[in-house]
Amino acid sequence: MKFKNPEKRSVLSFDIGKKRIGLAYCDPLLITISILPAVIRSRNLEEINIFKKHINNHKIKGLIFGLPLDDKGLITDQAEDCINYGEMISRILGLPYNFVNEHSTTWESKNRYGVTNDKSGLIDSLSAKIILEQWMKEGPELKEFVFNNYN
Repeated sequence: MKFKNPEKRSVLSFDIGKKRIGLAYCDPLLITISILPAVIRSRNLEEINIFKKHINNHKIKGLIFGLPLDDKGLITDQAEDCINYGEMISRILGLPYNFVNEHSTTWESKNRYGVTNDKSGLIDSLSAKIILEQWMKEGPELKEFVFNNYN
């Protein structure tokens, strides 16, 4: 498989869980990645205001969502949830987006950074950082949300 480095721009990365969402972002030159505090995922999407604040503060131009595929690269129930949530967030925020296979990023975060028994969301944001690192190396390029099914 041939990978292509994506266009340079500031991007916000999401590690979407059922309870929390880990966040990380990169600078416009794709040199530095910084983690942000994880946010609590709510039923009424209160977290959107936090995302908007980060987008404005860091001049974010795109979104990357982790996609938890299984070890064979197949869609899981959690991956379907991530697709639905990611597309909804992209539509609400009006930013281009894409998905990156995040298989084993939590395991990698624990091993790389030595974080254990985390209840703060740090491991989620470190996973978002790894997702962003992978996107910076391999792509894919961001895409605009297509509103075919919406009026």
